[in-house]
Amino acid sequence: MASIVTTPTDPGGVSNFKGNYTVPLIILTTLFFMWGFITCMNDILIPYLQGIFNLTPAQAGFIQSAFFGAYFVVSLLYFLISINLGDPLAKIGYKNGIIIGLVTAAIGCCLFYPAAEVKLYSIFLVALFVLAAGITILQMAANPYVALLGSPQTSSSRLNLTQAFNSLGTTIAPIIGAKLIFESVGGKEHMTADAVKTPYLFLAATLIVIAVIIALSKLPRFTGEKIEKGLGVLKFSHLTLGVIGIFMYVGGEVAIGSYLVRYFEELMGFNEATAATYVAYYWGGAMVGRFTGAISLTDRSTSQKYIFMALIAVIAVMTIYFLTGNVIFALIVLGLILANTLAFVFGKSIPAKTLTIFALIVVVLLLITVFTTGQVAMWSVIAIGLFNSIMFPTIFTLAIKDLGKYTSQGSSLLVMAIVGGAIMTPVMGIIVGAVGYQYSFLFPIACYLYIFYYGLKGHEIKQIPS
Repeated sequence: MASIVTTPTDPGGVSNFKGNYTVPLIILTTLFFMWGFITCMNDILIPYLQGIFNLTPAQAGFIQSAFFGAYFVVSLLYFLISINLGDPLAKIGYKNGIIIGLVTAAIGCCLFYPAAEVKLYSIFLVALFVLAAGITILQMAANPYVALLGSPQTSSSRLNLTQAFNSLGTTIAPIIGAKLIFESVGGKEHMTADAVKTPYLFLAATLIVIAVIIALSKLPRFTGEKIEKGLGVLKFSHLTLGVIGIFMYVGGEVAIGSYLVRYFEELMGFNEATAATYVAYYWGGAMVGRFTGAISLTDRSTSQKYIFMALIAVIAVMTIYFLTGNVIFALIVLGLILANTLAFVFGKSIPAKTLTIFALIVVVLLLITVFTTGQVAMWSVIAIGLFNSIMFPTIFTLAIKDLGKYTSQGSSLLVMAIVGGAIMTPVMGIIVGAVGYQYSFLFPIACYLYIFYYGLKGHEIKQIPS
């Protein structure tokens, strides 16, 4: 990832840009929303392609392997290029990097059309890999770009805010995807490979439109310092342990989300469309938690923070009631959000302490979903989304703390660790085949126990190389 220690320069076309970053931040927030939407469409693709090609749970898990494997491959190539030739994004600028990422992702979306035409599972996996390669480039360019659009003191708050909109995309994707792919063909008994053509062509067109808007927009251009060569970054134990932390977090979160549709079918007797709606609550919890986290990281007074947290809770509960008309659902959501808010209070807005508390709560929730049944088991696993919310930005921030000249290399290694989603998902699929969906949720507990350790001790800076 490009260095976040950068300075704005005049690229020629933005000389009249006077430091008002509101419009650029809005444009970038759209990007976070789009890649969240696209990523969570995989949770619909897994049961869809599983039905089309008669796949086992483990085979279906390779959908996430192809997608998140691209994170590893692209980030590794970027890291190798960076340590030998210098930082590519620092040279071409984050704006151009974002455009390249959008175009690459659009090409991946377009590949779904020939994949559906030839009806080959392997071509679908290739399309997903190319799509994810584009999103990987967006991750490496857009995250530091957001951090630069304003005061360094509030960069964590901005990142949590944009990632909240990323979670908005992951929240509505299962609902829209289910309607476009499952309901549009009249249920799983009528599913064909053609059902994905129109949705992904629409996504491709949307990505191209956003790329054109960004290309024509007067966005500030940032260039970075020359990246530090060599492998001195690996001397930082809090970084290397943080890389494992990102691997475990993404692996756990994605593995859980990937099998929720089938789990809810088995647990509650839902059809695919109904199960996908409940999966939206899982990702919606991450969105609510990130909005709350964005507030907790601001420099507002404690009383102001509590007022805004309460406002988020009211909006979330009223939205659930408006969409479902179900008072019980709304009260359940209110209770979960209050528990999440209390966890923030106990964490005292201290990143490592909050991370430790949240990881421990997720372990408890996983145990509850495994050893209970019905509504209790269902809402326990859904609630995990709320407590996943701040884990990625918190681990990321703790891991790059005080890296100095090694920040770029450390960041690229952390993005590379997103490959956890590619590895953990098919492993959990194998476990599903052996013990069933419900007991397979014992597997992610190992991931969150490691995150608990990282928040408790692993994040501590023990050595700062010269």
